[in-house]
Amino acid sequence: MLLNASGCLDALTAPEVAAGLDAFVTKTVTPDPRPGNVPPRIAETDHGMLNAIGLANPGRAAFLETTLPRLRALGVPVWVSVGGFSAADYAETCSRLPEDAVACVELNLSCPNVDEAPESAAQIVAACRRETSLLLYAKLSPHAWDVGETVRAVESAGADGISLVNTLRGLTLAPDLTPALARGAGGYSGPALRPVALAAVYAARRATSLPIVGMGGVRTGRDALELIACGANHVALGTVLFVDPDAPDRVRAELDAAVRDARYATLDDAFCAAHDGVANIVN
Repeated sequence: MLLNASGCLDALTAPEVAAGLDAFVTKTVTPDPRPGNVPPRIAETDHGMLNAIGLANPGRAAFLETTLPRLRALGVPVWVSVGGFSAADYAETCSRLPEDAVACVELNLSCPNVDEAPESAAQIVAACRRETSLLLYAKLSPHAWDVGETVRAVESAGADGISLVNTLRGLTLAPDLTPALARGAGGYSGPALRPVALAAVYAARRATSLPIVGMGGVRTGRDALELIACGANHVALGTVLFVDPDAPDRVRAELDAAVRDARYATLDDAFCAAHDGVANIVN
């Protein structure tokens, strides 16, 4: 399944791009409206992009009343990215999502450019699990040294799947040697993030048999195939969508060719190939 990374596509302004995906992931929804961080809040780097948008969104009430019905009308399954500043924030939003309109909830547990909830990822997942029967995917940070430990914790708390990776915290400087982003540091995405994503997905697959959405620096079909070889069941496109709206169709076509080039008969045969057979025991 091919998705977008949350915040990297506006399906209402580019419905033709969203139609090329198997599911659309919304921008993160918070309980109250948020204007986001002050600009500048996007900066290009040599090998990627920094952003400090700050979860700008119209808030939960406006999303449920206006945005969600419009997204549903597009005919693409909707995954709702949920954020907050406490476990109660996350749980209340989950409790209000209509189960007939939402295919999955992705809990944004690791945004690097806003203050995070004091509770652990597992505590937030557990609070949300009590409030909804919708599928819950935990979107995790690559910053944790032992990704597997975090994955096992959120699985025990009730997560149905894992999304890896969120952006890394990074900093870039303007010509006058001041931070290019008004906030200072921001979330780093783009091609340079791909080895980090591969390592995180690889470690997560060692720790769980839950489905994994792999993301981070995917530009080509070969990039997607490598995530699948590390254990991703699904792949999300992020920064590439800013420069190539045709990426979903192109990556699909390239993925088929990449499987053949790697000398596998089918994509399923390439799943977990990087584990040299060990992951087959886990799965």
